[in-house]
Amino acid sequence: MNPLTQFKKIRILPFLITPVLVALALPAVVCANAVTDWNNIAVTTLLAFPPLAGGAPPAQQISMAMTQGAVYDAVNAIEPRHQPYLLEDQFEGGSKEAATATAAYMVLSNIVQTVPENILFDRATLLDQLTTEYNNSLNGIPDGLPKTIGIAAGNAAADAMIAARHGEDFCPCADGRFGPSPWVPNYDPGHWQPLLNPNGTPQLDPTAWVANVQPFLIESPSQFRTDGPNPLASAEYAQDFNEVKALGSVNSQTRTPEQTHIALFWQSAGGPVRAWNEVARNLVDQYATDFDDSALLFAMLNLSAADASINCWNDKYYWNFWRPWHAIQRADDDGNPDTEPDPTWTALLTAPYPEHPSGHLAGDGAYLKVLQSFFGDRTGFDVTSARFPGELRHFDRFSVALREIIDARILAGLHFRTADVQAQILGRKVVHYMEKHYFQPVQR
Repeated sequence: MNPLTQFKKIRILPFLITPVLVALALPAVVCANAVTDWNNIAVTTLLAFPPLAGGAPPAQQISMAMTQGAVYDAVNAIEPRHQPYLLEDQFEGGSKEAATATAAYMVLSNIVQTVPENILFDRATLLDQLTTEYNNSLNGIPDGLPKTIGIAAGNAAADAMIAARHGEDFCPCADGRFGPSPWVPNYDPGHWQPLLNPNGTPQLDPTAWVANVQPFLIESPSQFRTDGPNPLASAEYAQDFNEVKALGSVNSQTRTPEQTHIALFWQSAGGPVRAWNEVARNLVDQYATDFDDSALLFAMLNLSAADASINCWNDKYYWNFWRPWHAIQRADDDGNPDTEPDPTWTALLTAPYPEHPSGHLAGDGAYLKVLQSFFGDRTGFDVTSARFPGELRHFDRFSVALREIIDARILAGLHFRTADVQAQILGRKVVHYMEKHYFQPVQR
């Protein structure tokens, strides 16, 4: 009998009780090391991808969802506590450490290997590093039946995730990854135009295809369409316009040095993916969250944030709204008497895709909603920034951090306030949908 199939049990039908997003009890022993370790390995691996290969934040988020969804299924298959995500088979008695390592390793390896061949990057080194990490994980687990069963669970969960993303014919990235860009140029006022590189080539979104990727939880990439930008002639648009014009320019005389630092702090490599997974790892350790709840937490964080990114990117190319640097330079064209052009205005920071809604805030909205539900809003935590190594920014509440990030995107000259506010609402809507339809507790 095949050792990878002999441990499969009957399929379970989850018994729905109540939504799972509740504050967790604090057990006495920390036992989630394999979950947090492989979460860290996943983030580190994906940060090494160049932008075109899926290294831009919205694409990283999709890869994190694949990884953490498989880890959750592998752990849950050994001791079913909640609805499975994809894998309904059970593997009783397996090592959860072996299941975690195997699921994460197999999915991450597949992600590296299925980047289109015309996109060049050092795949071999990344695969070697993953293999080393995997061998180290397995070497730390005693040989025996639990280890074998755990490996089988991890392989089954990874296979389910890979099949769900590649389709029945195992077509690489059949879920829409690395597909065509949805951008249609439009030169009318209010529409986004790319900035130009010094050599005259346009700065285009390296992962515009995120807009049409198959979601993980919600029903379509446009399920939670935002209300959209304010009409150009409206008083609300003028208010947003004048706020970012005063605060967001590269040489603003209104923005304080501390506000400049905040704007730069939140524009960091890896964006919400790196920041909030790190915060979650620290909180898991701090509050001794048990193994199964840790796997559940990282799955909900990353699956919901991935769908928030997909829906957000779909919205970006649906609305195709101009960025502040074009809006302010071309204010004579907007038909609004309360906006004044400044042809020399440039932003503190720029981005190569349409403005509305904010990609950062869509992810932040989802991540922070899940963390609030698990740990409670009145939870202290520290955030780091790759831009300022060694600096810790401390918050006593998740809601306070969210408000600061909304302001930070305006201070950076990247967004109008409406785009930030609508984006964080989008992220929270995805989480509410997940609460209702996924990860319900099962009767044991």
